[in-house]
Amino acid sequence: MQRVLVVDDEPAIVTLLTYNLEKANFEVDSAVNGPDAASLAVKKHYDAILLDLMLPGMDGVEVTKKLRQEKIDTPILMITAKTDEFDKVFGLELGADDYITKPFSPREVLARLKAVLRRTQSNAGGENGFDENQQLHIGNILIDQSTVSVTVDGRKVKLTPKEFELLVYLVKRPNQVLKRDQMLEGVWGFDYAGQTRMVDIHISHLRDKIEVDPKHPVYLKTVRGFGYRFEAPQHD
Repeated sequence: MQRVLVVDDEPAIVTLLTYNLEKANFEVDSAVNGPDAASLAVKKHYDAILLDLMLPGMDGVEVTKKLRQEKIDTPILMITAKTDEFDKVFGLELGADDYITKPFSPREVLARLKAVLRRTQSNAGGENGFDENQQLHIGNILIDQSTVSVTVDGRKVKLTPKEFELLVYLVKRPNQVLKRDQMLEGVWGFDYAGQTRMVDIHISHLRDKIEVDPKHPVYLKTVRGFGYRFEAPQHD
């Protein structure tokens, strides 16, 4: 049985989410503040975390930051209010995998949660087009899909599951101009119409990790007015 940590300081929301998740055969733990959430996530294994942005003691952004610093890669779905655009984007930049905007329906939460879990399991299991025995070597980047690892110039680079999936998606389509909506559908796995900012965030994050000079990228090129292109190095 998959285990989910629900974190919100509103008891009614915790009750609603817990009830619907248990009906969907998830095991559920809960916390009502940031410090307790961070402590639970470090001590116990969870398949996913539903994390409210506004929490007492430590907000959702700080919890996400702490967990990623602790090398906890559990998928995090940030729960935000509609007015929290800046914090929502910042949370994604720090390593949240998705966000859900209040007010939400339990059906929406379950759909988003199951989609994140499918993506995570596909990455780990070599599905979704990944060849477990294949290494992708392009320029100074080596991607090992069997171990879900990336090295640049022999140096191991730590990527989130979503960053890894996006990088593989791009590398497998070298020199193609890819629109943001196309990348959303191909990587996020279901319709995120209008959420192209998520692509920009993850591209920026990838540049910081694989480019020597992120402001002048060699691989992850912006094609203004269209999207992005992964530029394969030319060989003589």
